[in-house]
Formats: sequence, structure tokens, C-alpha cells
Amino acid sequence: MNAVKIAYKPVGLALGAGGGLLAGALFKQAWKALGHEDDATDEHRRWAEILAAAALQGALFAVVKAAVERAGATGVRRVTGTWPG
Repeated sequence: MNAVKIAYKPVGLALGAGGGLLAGALFKQAWKALGHEDDATDEHRRWAEILAAAALQGALFAVVKAAVERAGATGVRRVTGTWPG
């Protein structure tokens, strides 16, 4: 494992945590925009709503995670000249 990969590990972890927080906030906003004030796992919701909410949350998380990881790796390459992956 080269030095750039080792140095990038804590940066990648921090970016991942920040991306998770961002994805959670985006999901909450999207859920509210769909007209839902309560929690997505409310027992009074139908299965279709719960599964749709889970799909939306998963998609947002995946997109945010990919964007954050790619931006972090691109930034490391700009600074060091080496891709961290």
C-alpha cells in the first residue's frame, strides 16, 4: 500500500461520514417535499410508502456517497498527483 492510500484513509472516512449526514438531510427534505411530516417508518404507513421511502433513501445515499468519494479522490490527485484508489 503506498503512502497516498494510507494518508487518504482518514480523509475517506471523514468524507464518508459527512456524505452520510448530507444524504440523511437530503432524504428528510425530500420526504417533507412529498408531503410527509412524520417519520418514514410510521406504523400507519402502507408497505408501498415504506418501500418507496427506502428506495429513495438508498438512491440518495448512493449518489451522495459516490459524488463525495469521487470528489475526495480527485482532490487528492490534484494535491499529490496520485490517485488514492
